[in-house]
Amino acid sequence: MNELFTFGLSILTSFFAVMNPIANTPIFAGLVEEETEENKKKIARKACLIAFVIVVCFIVLGKYIFQLFGITIPAFKITGGILLFYVGFEMLQSKPLKTQHQTNFKIDDSLAISPLAIPILAGPGTIVTAMNFVADVSYIKIAILTLIFGFMMLLTYISFLLSSKIIRFFGNNLIIVIGKIMGLILSIIGTDMFIQGVKIAFSLK
Repeated sequence: MNELFTFGLSILTSFFAVMNPIANTPIFAGLVEEETEENKKKIARKACLIAFVIVVCFIVLGKYIFQLFGITIPAFKITGGILLFYVGFEMLQSKPLKTQHQTNFKIDDSLAISPLAIPILAGPGTIVTAMNFVADVSYIKIAILTLIFGFMMLLTYISFLLSSKIIRFFGNNLIIVIGKIMGLILSIIGTDMFIQGVKIAFSLK
C-alpha cells in the first residue's frame, strides 16, 4: 500500500511539474482573449479531452510500443531523462513557448487541437513522463497513472476556465516564479531518470 502511495505521489509531482496548470493559464488566456465565454469553455474542454486521449493511448500502449520498436528501458530512461532536463532547463531560463509568438492561428475551436492539446498539454515532456512510469509496471499502477493524469487534466480544465481570475490573483511575476520552481523540479526528475537508466544499463546499485 505504501508503495502504491509513493508511486502515485511521484506521478502527481511529475505531471504537475511538466504540465503546470497555473503557468499555462496565461497562454490559454492569450490565445482565446477575443473569444466569448461559451467558446472559451468549449475550447478548454476540447483541448483537455484531446490531450487526455493522446496521453492515455501512450500509457495503455506503452509496453507494446517498447516491444514494437525494440526500445530498452535503460535507453528510454536515459533519453527521457535528458529530454525532461532540457524542458525543465528551458522553463528555468523563462523561454516562452514558440506558440506564444504566433499570431496567425484561426480563432476558433481548432485552437483546442493545436497549440493547446498539442504541444502545450500533450507535449513531449508529458508523454515521456507518462511512458517512464509504465516502462515496467503492473496493470494496477497503469490504472493509477491514468486516474492521476485524468485528475491533472481536470485541474487544467478548471485553471483554463478561471484563467483571468488566476492571473489577477497571482500576477504575472508570481506565475513566472512558479514556472521556474516547476522547471527546477522537472530538471531534477529528468536527472534522476537519467541516473536510473545508467544504473540499469550497467547493473549498478
